[in-house]
Amino acid sequence: MGSDTLRVAVVGGGPAGLTLGRALRRLGLPFRIFERHSGVGGIWDIESPGSPMYESAHFISSSRLSHFAGYPMPPGTPDYPGHAQVLRYVRGFAAREALLPHVELSTMVRAAQRDTSGWRLSLHTAAGEREERFTHLVCATGTAWKPKLPAWSGDFAGELLHSSAYRRRARFAGKRVLVVGAGNSGCDIACDAAQSADAAFISMRRGYHFIPKHLFGMPADVFAERTAWMPRGLQRRSFELLLRRYHGDLRALGLMAPDHRVLESHPILNDQLLHHLRHGDVAAHRDVERVDGHRVHFVDGRSVEVDLVVCATGYATETPYLAAGTIPERAGRPDLHLNMISREDPALFASGFLESNSGLFKLLDQKAHVIAHALAASREPKAHARLRRMVEGTRPDVSGGIRYVASARHANYVNIRAYRRALHRLARRMRWPAFDPSALFPDAPAFAPAPSLLPSGSEG
Repeated sequence: MGSDTLRVAVVGGGPAGLTLGRALRRLGLPFRIFERHSGVGGIWDIESPGSPMYESAHFISSSRLSHFAGYPMPPGTPDYPGHAQVLRYVRGFAAREALLPHVELSTMVRAAQRDTSGWRLSLHTAAGEREERFTHLVCATGTAWKPKLPAWSGDFAGELLHSSAYRRRARFAGKRVLVVGAGNSGCDIACDAAQSADAAFISMRRGYHFIPKHLFGMPADVFAERTAWMPRGLQRRSFELLLRRYHGDLRALGLMAPDHRVLESHPILNDQLLHHLRHGDVAAHRDVERVDGHRVHFVDGRSVEVDLVVCATGYATETPYLAAGTIPERAGRPDLHLNMISREDPALFASGFLESNSGLFKLLDQKAHVIAHALAASREPKAHARLRRMVEGTRPDVSGGIRYVASARHANYVNIRAYRRALHRLARRMRWPAFDPSALFPDAPAFAPAPSLLPSGSEG
């Protein structure tokens, strides 16, 4: 394939699509980003239909560690910025990196169809329908757009909504509210209900480890980075002891004991919920068994009368513009090499289709670096063949030796250190340049010390 024939379509103008755009631009590869909403930013734009943002939503990883390489968050940014601050930051990144001329806004990709020469995209715009052709396709549409609702027996007579439709705590005024699900969004929304509803309840299917956002005066992820030198077993035991000393026995608050070790599930960074539980502003219950009118029954035999149920029950990964089966799935999640390269189709890639135990932004840049070089390798037959052999024949373990909770959410879950090492190994085996932010972005402004984005021991 000649260099003049390479043309990349990126679906999605959120953080994953934008970081990839920067990497492609730096390599001089022609690309186009299609964003269905009126501005870039992805889920961080609360005004975008389907965005999971709500007024009280904040980063759960700190601004010190979760930012784009070469573009730290500006001085004065709080440790955990709100969604509006994150959106301004993402849009500032797009403007500084001259990405906006490559983005087509208010353009929905209705279908991407594969043929022998690449991809034919059917596009819907305000000006009408049209088609464009590309050699390669990158799906950067994220994992938080298709809400999942539980299937309970019985009929609920009150109001039922998914957390993606929740925006403001004023909606809870004068109501008895049950939040189902204890992920970070569920805990946030339960805290909103504790402050605004007549009565607030939260339903959890298991016990969790609740991690304070600050430990010893520093953001929790900074603390984790500074203790990463410890052997994993010692670090885990030390962290569990610290949480027990900090929180006490959470069963006294009506919570279940965790059914997993710390670090074995996505971290719940919320100690405000424990504050409200201790003050009686919210009550904890087990998993929902059935509903009957306004009464919700739980698996332990207890029940409550509520007016409104908010289901913070997660999302299914969806690529509606692709034919079913184009991306194979495992446990309902895309099954790709390192969550980004199709094993079956050399012209199909993805960015952002994963979750990790730390801030995602610092992973997106390194992923974009690898994807961009993989796309460039398609112009070189030997390099392309070597990449395909590695992609088709391996399934790297990126768990970091941790056995995560057996749930759909954790099907694509990665340990950030193990994942970064795997990305670095792939780049090294392909003889691509290492992802070294200090070399790639030598003029980056400084904002607080942050660890290198290269894996430990990989600089050589």
